[in-house]
Amino acid sequence: MENLINLVNKLQRACTALGDFGEGSSLPTLWDALPTIAVVGGQSSGKSSVLESVVGKDFLPRGSGIVTRRPLVLQLHRIDEGREYAEFAHQPRKRFTDFAAVRKEISDETDRETGRTKQISSVPIYLSIYSPNVVNLTLVDLPGLTKVAVEGQSESIVQDIENMVRSYIEKPNCIILAVSPANQDLATSDAIKIAREVDPQGERTFGVLTKIDLMDKGTDAVDMLEGKSYKLKFPWIGVVNRSQADINKSVDMIAARRREREYFANTPEYRHLASRMGSEHLGKVLSKHLETVIKSRIPGLQSLINKTIIELETELSRLGKPIATDAGGKLYMIMEICRAFDQTFKEHLDGIRPGGDKVYSIFDNQLPAALKRLQFDKQLSMENVRKLITEADGYQPHLIAPEQGYRRLIESTLITIKGPAEAAVDAELKQYPSLRAEVMNAASESLDKMRNESKRATIQLVDMECAYLTVDFFRKLPQDIEKGGNPTHSIFDRYNDSYLRRIGSNVLSYIHMVVGTLRHSIPKSVVFCQVREAKRSLLDHFFTELGAKEGKQLAKLLDEDPAIMQRRMDLSKRLELYKSAQTEVDAVAWAK
Repeated sequence: MENLINLVNKLQRACTALGDFGEGSSLPTLWDALPTIAVVGGQSSGKSSVLESVVGKDFLPRGSGIVTRRPLVLQLHRIDEGREYAEFAHQPRKRFTDFAAVRKEISDETDRETGRTKQISSVPIYLSIYSPNVVNLTLVDLPGLTKVAVEGQSESIVQDIENMVRSYIEKPNCIILAVSPANQDLATSDAIKIAREVDPQGERTFGVLTKIDLMDKGTDAVDMLEGKSYKLKFPWIGVVNRSQADINKSVDMIAARRREREYFANTPEYRHLASRMGSEHLGKVLSKHLETVIKSRIPGLQSLINKTIIELETELSRLGKPIATDAGGKLYMIMEICRAFDQTFKEHLDGIRPGGDKVYSIFDNQLPAALKRLQFDKQLSMENVRKLITEADGYQPHLIAPEQGYRRLIESTLITIKGPAEAAVDAELKQYPSLRAEVMNAASESLDKMRNESKRATIQLVDMECAYLTVDFFRKLPQDIEKGGNPTHSIFDRYNDSYLRRIGSNVLSYIHMVVGTLRHSIPKSVVFCQVREAKRSLLDHFFTELGAKEGKQLAKLLDEDPAIMQRRMDLSKRLELYKSAQTEVDAVAWAK
């Protein structure tokens, strides 16, 4: 069973070392999941004397006003033999055998965190005490509750202390040790008041009555100790601490324990309660209860740790690896990022990831719709047909078919198709993300070159249709037998309207045939010149330039957001904590 308390001790030390103090943050906290005994009491309630009685040593700072200004995590370790000693987590290699030096170090370490002011801090101090006169136990001594700020303290100190105490005891895993003086009305006890707020049924509160020997003559604390004044799940425990005169005379703590036992055994009012009174009994009860609570929490603790490790690893994976320190490592990292981007880009195109469907949508919907919206009315109006046909005849009319006129009509009409063809190219591959600004620029530059090449090839398709007409189409047309019109008339009034309309209709039929051909050939051109090349060599030029860069230039390329770097560092520390906890908890669970 001792392993259980040692387990929590190790985990609490690891939490502090890796920055987990149980405060609200964006990181998961292990501290809040660990069973803890928090010692709560008002100033001058005898809280410090209770702790010293349990330990059997004078080691806590004393004085007027708020003496405890930081949480003190007190870990007691029972040893079979040897000299008593203490260790601080912030000085792990130093053993203190003089407990007056322990008291001074607590004060000095408090001042290091808060400065030489009377302000408080939520960062705990860890103190481990090894002695044959203690039970295995961990307690958290919290600043004493107060009602008035003293000189040198902010007006908010009263509320600040209350908020700190509440932040510990409101957690369901916290066992509350509420210390109240017996010579004051229990209804006004600061400890009971705040404990009742967070634990109204008293299911996790232990009540401790101090200064029983200082009560007015003719009064006693029997009703309080028997739970008649304020009932808790666990029996109240009374203690008799050393008097100030005893402290001034440096009365030995072991002797003080003996006198405490004698007081309860020999006082008639308390004789029937003597077996469950005193600081020794308090330590044993708390140790046994803490072991029971820890044992019941282990399965839930294992589940929490395993779940949190997965969550931390997932987020760290999303944030990516930390930046390498050497130039070679930086170059390798940049290459890996680029390859990952390149692979993602290909997966978008190939349909493994969303995006490739947009390419198909342009070919299947946007391009045909744009071609369909083309207006050939202007080019094939009666006036324009007449103008181009007669101009093509020159000084004499054509004999069979107005070939030059056809060519000019077709060429002027096909030029209209260049707009949708260019738009089909420009719509491609411009919205794909990149992992770094430089990679994006390089990718965009490559895509621009490929897009321009694709545009040039696509416009060439239109130009080829303009440059060479499909002769078979016109051979299949009915031959002109009667042109209509009169050769003696003006050059602009040579042909009748029905003849010119037939020419316009023939040209429109030819244009529709060409549009149908281009609808299939333009996507092929875009895929060949742009999509295919993007998959093959998107970052080739960037890779070539990358190899020539020096370390400082590579470092600039990896200029990561400081917030992300800090987040990764915090997550890594927290993951280290949880993996260490996993090992420790699993070892205890298997031992069970």
